[in-house]
Amino acid sequence: MRFLLRLVANAAALAVATWLLAGIQLTASGTGDKVLVLLVVALIFGVVNAVVKPVFTAVTACIVLLTLGLFLLVINALMLLLTSWVAGQIGIGWYVDGFWTALLGAIIVSVVSFVLNAFLPDRNQPPRRLRGTRA
Repeated sequence: MRFLLRLVANAAALAVATWLLAGIQLTASGTGDKVLVLLVVALIFGVVNAVVKPVFTAVTACIVLLTLGLFLLVINALMLLLTSWVAGQIGIGWYVDGFWTALLGAIIVSVVSFVLNAFLPDRNQPPRRLRGTRA
């Protein structure tokens, strides 16, 4: 259940970036198709961030430290571009126009994902009990 909630949160963050930036294009026709494309793109983005991003971060650790973490924005932009490339390879209608659009998109996706994930329950946190109930 937690996986699906995070997938929907990432899809919503990608939808906000797609809506705000003209350089990120979604070429699905109907609303249902757009939601499906965003969910698939969110799944691709999640896999890219889970598999490729740690390798990039490890290789560029010195640059990340020298820039006090600002280079992580560049890495996030590259992950967004890689997601766009993978989506294009498998024929999904989602495209990022260039690096600067990807950089702005990465900032938007990071902020929106942070806000939405703040409302999701933590894996290690026990579920909250209602007031007046006994444990």
